[in-house]
Amino acid sequence: MKLKALLPARPYGESGWIGRALTSGVAIAVLATARPAQNWVWGVLVTCFVVFVVGSFLMTSRQYVAFGLLTAAAIGGALVCGVDSSNSLVLVLVSMTDIAVLQFPRHSNRPVIAASTCVAAAYAVSAWLFERPDSWYFTQLLWTAVLVAFGLNRRQYEVQARQTEQLLEQTRLAQSEHARAAALEERGRIARDLHDVLAHSLGALSVQLEVAEALLEERGDTAGALDRVRRSRRLAVQGLTEARSAVAALRADEVPELPAALAALAEQHEHDHGTAVRLSVVGEEGRGLDSGVSVALLGAAREALTNAAKHAPGQPVEVQLAYQDGVRVSVRNKGVTTGEGFGLEGMRERLALVGGTLTAGADGDDWLVVAAVE
Repeated sequence: MKLKALLPARPYGESGWIGRALTSGVAIAVLATARPAQNWVWGVLVTCFVVFVVGSFLMTSRQYVAFGLLTAAAIGGALVCGVDSSNSLVLVLVSMTDIAVLQFPRHSNRPVIAASTCVAAAYAVSAWLFERPDSWYFTQLLWTAVLVAFGLNRRQYEVQARQTEQLLEQTRLAQSEHARAAALEERGRIARDLHDVLAHSLGALSVQLEVAEALLEERGDTAGALDRVRRSRRLAVQGLTEARSAVAALRADEVPELPAALAALAEQHEHDHGTAVRLSVVGEEGRGLDSGVSVALLGAAREALTNAAKHAPGQPVEVQLAYQDGVRVSVRNKGVTTGEGFGLEGMRERLALVGGTLTAGADGDDWLVVAAVE
């Protein structure tokens, strides 16, 4: 987004109205002390002052009209500067100051140069008509140059102030986008956490209910089916407990140590599915793992075990935690588990957030899932 599009154009500063009122007051005060010898000079002074006031108050709405009026007022004042006690220099100075403040993006300082050239020529005409010395001419030029420089400085200040406002607005928009991105990332993390818990618990629950249904329909084994229903009830209660634990983790509660958490997960899976799960730990943890890394690796192991129970029921599973070149958790089950769902994709996203990777695929006659964080 371009800076110019962030805020509306503002050709004159907020203090412009006050400044213009003050300069008009100063011009009136100085002109009130004028005592020109020729009466016609009063007509020029009054006309130039009215033109100056109109041009000054059109600066915010009609820049080019204001420029033309202010230039006319400055030239008119410069033409009668040579008249004794005309005090018309004040009209030239305030008009040139306002011209210098005006901003013309397409023409830069060309309007100021053009107006200054016309005023310098008008000074020369006035010096020739009213027989003023060269020193007088250069004095008028000096005063005009000083006020033009003041106006240009004021314009630069306004440009910088406006750019600062635009930069602040851009910063505010960037912060807003950052907050939105953070919210989306948090929503994704919560979705992954809920999937970890629900997929594991509901998957195990589904398996137990299928077995119970098969026992009833095929064998009429009421006792066996009842045992499976009781297991299903325990799984439902356990799933609720895990859901509460996930909420506690989202609230930044302490995360259990990875080896203990994997051991509990393996024991739970073995108990729920009647499948042998062998857990091994290779190497020693060199430093404490970040909670995000532990949660990501534990989630990957849970998802792999859920897939193993779903696609290769009854087959033994090997879980290995290795502290070599970082930390790696691998889950191997007998029988190829084909296909990938949202679970493994979610694990990849979670591991990517902590600088890790996840691979899943056939390894001979086995299915191997490896989650690693360097």
